[in-house]
Amino acid sequence: MSETSALFGAARGGDRTALARLLSLIERGGPEARVVGRLSFALAGPASTVGITGAPGAGKSTLTSALVSRIRDRASEVAVLAVDPSSPFTGGAILGDRVRMSDHSLDRGVFIRSMATRGHLGGLSLAVPEAVRLLDAVGFPLVIIETVGVGQVEVEIAGEADTTVVVVNPGWGDAVQANKAGLMEIADVFVVNKADRAGLRDTLTDIERMLSLRSVDGWRPPIVATTATTGDGVDDLLAAIESHQQWSIGSGDRAARRAMRTEVELDRILTTQLLAKVAALHQDDGWAAVVEAVRSQQLDPWSAAEDLLG
Repeated sequence: MSETSALFGAARGGDRTALARLLSLIERGGPEARVVGRLSFALAGPASTVGITGAPGAGKSTLTSALVSRIRDRASEVAVLAVDPSSPFTGGAILGDRVRMSDHSLDRGVFIRSMATRGHLGGLSLAVPEAVRLLDAVGFPLVIIETVGVGQVEVEIAGEADTTVVVVNPGWGDAVQANKAGLMEIADVFVVNKADRAGLRDTLTDIERMLSLRSVDGWRPPIVATTATTGDGVDDLLAAIESHQQWSIGSGDRAARRAMRTEVELDRILTTQLLAKVAALHQDDGWAAVVEAVRSQQLDPWSAAEDLLG
């Protein structure tokens, strides 16, 4: 049995250290990450996933922590992937998981991991689905993916979930900015956090106005007001998430989303492997000769590319 297989067996048995090491392998990518992916693939599927995204400062980490507390009140285990930007010095996550949600650091029913791109050629777009699959395979019934901001990468990652929660604050901004960020397209539940601040009513009206312009096909995103620091509204948020997940399963929406995500992931993996092959070609002894042939117009670039990839 390989070391990676042994780690996987230990993680399935509840060894959190082994699970953390497997997640590190996934972040780094390469052959060992592919082994983890193969071991996880056949066992994954039962877990529900929730993506939480929103602008920096919206209180996503505090809200996620409060949500985890409510889930743990039901004695259900939960895993959290906190997707952080990469450190320019170490390549690791800038914000540590224990710093962000220290209230749960000693709870064996909660597993929290900060993720960053590190050396993975495919970046977070490949590492996060693999990490979610691993957490699913080792037995977590719910995986929460919390992103740092609302850039393209974060929106895509949050959109990987079965239910996507978009967090905003009172005085959040107009509909044009929301549409530019892509939030309207991925939101299944809207949360107006820090609801004790001024401007709550205007923000609720603004979101309602945007939703009225959105094409609704069976599910209209509810809007939940919360104050994560006090816990107000968190029960309503959990109920809204559960309501969406029940609808998603019953309507076939979850199955359709997962099928689409499978196709997208396969496409990303193929693209990543092709890019790796192209990078290897640059190191080949014949690369310079081909470039010179194209430069001197002895060979056109399309024919050169076909020859190289053939």
